[in-house]
Amino acid sequence: MKKTSTKIKEAVTVKSVKIDLPKDIFEVPMNTNLVHQVVTTQSANRRQVIAHAKTRAEVSGGGIKPWKQKGTGRARHGSNRSPIWIGGGVTHGPLKDRIWKKRLPKNIKNKALFMVLSDKAKNGWLVIAEELKMTEPKTVQAKELLKNIGITESCLVALGKMDKNLILGMRNIPKTGTIQAKDLNCLDIVQYKYLLTDKEGVEIIKKTFLGE
Repeated sequence: MKKTSTKIKEAVTVKSVKIDLPKDIFEVPMNTNLVHQVVTTQSANRRQVIAHAKTRAEVSGGGIKPWKQKGTGRARHGSNRSPIWIGGGVTHGPLKDRIWKKRLPKNIKNKALFMVLSDKAKNGWLVIAEELKMTEPKTVQAKELLKNIGITESCLVALGKMDKNLILGMRNIPKTGTIQAKDLNCLDIVQYKYLLTDKEGVEIIKKTFLGE
């Protein structure tokens, strides 16, 4: 078994700390119906419309009548773009102009965010470090960082500031994601068991969502 070098361990030394968290964010009672509403709305807003079937106006083909109306003994046809022809348009197929977007008030989205943050804190799934920092964009360093904190399951890392080394190091670890603390949202948080941030990240959360 390959051992982690002392150099790597020193580069990612990190410890969790206990700090006073604002009650307005981290002690909000859970309302599962509200959280579900926000999660489904955010999922719909991220949905991309890909499936599209061409109508008779979009398929290639001539505008000329295939054969004359009478006298051939065959059924009458006006265009080979007709849906009953091979290569013709599709009737009632999926179209790319469908709109899945939904809107929710900002205060509702923030309230749901506070609920899931409170749930993480209540269950011990919120981990706050003194500082999150990596000297190199190495996956092995990122794994060692999570190991030192004691996180062995899916984890979302909320960064107080942009850290390219940490982002690049985390992206190859399964079930691990990174996000800026100012961009935290209900949907991203519920997809992971643990939420990892640092003291600066907590301050950014307070400033962004409480205006402090």
